[in-house]
Amino acid sequence: MDNITKIVNDFGESIVRVEGDIPVDLPATDGDRFLFISHDQSFLTHGLHKYPAKFFPELPRWLIKRYSEENDQILDPFAGSGTTNVEALLSKRNSVGIDVDPFSRFISKVKVTPLVEKELKASQKTLLEAILNYRPSLVAKSDLPDFPYRDNWFNKEILLELNYLGKQIESLDTNDSVKDFFKVCLSSIIRSVSNADDNCTRTVIRKKLNKVVRPSDALNRFAKALHTKVLKMIAFSQEYPSGITVNFPEDMDARNIKYEANHFDLAVTSPPYVNAVDYPRTHQLEMYWLGFAQDSLTALKKQNVGTESVSAIHYKTRHEIGVPEADRVIANIFEDDPRRAFIAFKYLEDMRKNLVEVHKVLRDGGRYVIVVGNNRIREQLFENWKYLMLIAEDIGFEIETYFGSEIIKHFIKVPRGERINTDWILVLKK
Repeated sequence: MDNITKIVNDFGESIVRVEGDIPVDLPATDGDRFLFISHDQSFLTHGLHKYPAKFFPELPRWLIKRYSEENDQILDPFAGSGTTNVEALLSKRNSVGIDVDPFSRFISKVKVTPLVEKELKASQKTLLEAILNYRPSLVAKSDLPDFPYRDNWFNKEILLELNYLGKQIESLDTNDSVKDFFKVCLSSIIRSVSNADDNCTRTVIRKKLNKVVRPSDALNRFAKALHTKVLKMIAFSQEYPSGITVNFPEDMDARNIKYEANHFDLAVTSPPYVNAVDYPRTHQLEMYWLGFAQDSLTALKKQNVGTESVSAIHYKTRHEIGVPEADRVIANIFEDDPRRAFIAFKYLEDMRKNLVEVHKVLRDGGRYVIVVGNNRIREQLFENWKYLMLIAEDIGFEIETYFGSEIIKHFIKVPRGERINTDWILVLKK
């Protein structure tokens, strides 16, 4: 196959390099290593909104086609920005995406909702005309949203422009699905017109960057976003298969999946890494502007698997997960940092709950494919994938195979010593 070559990395390891679409019958056996080069990061609606640590589309596309049939039911219990659900839809599979984060569910729903081209273009024209007619005096300062450190995050001119754009979207003479699409377009530029670092998952202002945001930047960036994203949504809507369903339930999370037993044919996910990405903090500015948050994000943070928001009362004593390999590492971390030891333990405890839930809702013979990386916590290598395989076996899964996917791009900025270089793909069979 023209897009497959064998290479050797800096450590002398043999790796199969696959560029673009991954062949469904690509051989993958225990311990194999792959370097997948994605061409579709922004394909159709995948590129509507930046999201940290998300799947590259070719990977779930391959896994869905390899392990399921058309019209099957696919589950992603850590849906993130809905990459698995978009790919399941395009592959003519029904799907469910579960995520505790309302902002995540909002983006995902927009990405899988087809829109009528005529209505999209009419609304786009209305918004572009509104941009041309903008004057600061059209916005009352009393209309500006109130959220923590608002005037540090945004210059005064940008606050007025974003508020104006939001009001123009709300006043469109169209349905809520079209308005929601344009809200995602607006959300996609918010970080870039804020005073925060554009390329850090933590929303922080770095004075040494000397980031310059000028008046009219929000208007101009939004107009540019419309030109690219409307075309992507039109193209997606033309590809949309009829009779396929996608749902993002609001009353579930990965540890509490309220579907009947044996409902799903396949589950595919990339769960959060322990202690890696604080998703509410990453998207806090977008959440404030879209109304998903008003003040503290702590309550939402505590709901996330892999969260760093833990209470001191919980880490006074050392906890064990019951996996000797993991408990040895947790004990070593505890000697240096009891808090991080508890964070690591809680991550595995939450993932055990998830594995139990997915095992319950999968049909016999169905597979749960997990894409997960390792961490280094206080100089201790925390091999998530190995621990999760042992926990999965204890629950009743069979380890069908596992293989590595080398990582070559990062939206995540983490210290070099904690950087994740390989994702491990675990294929668990019920």
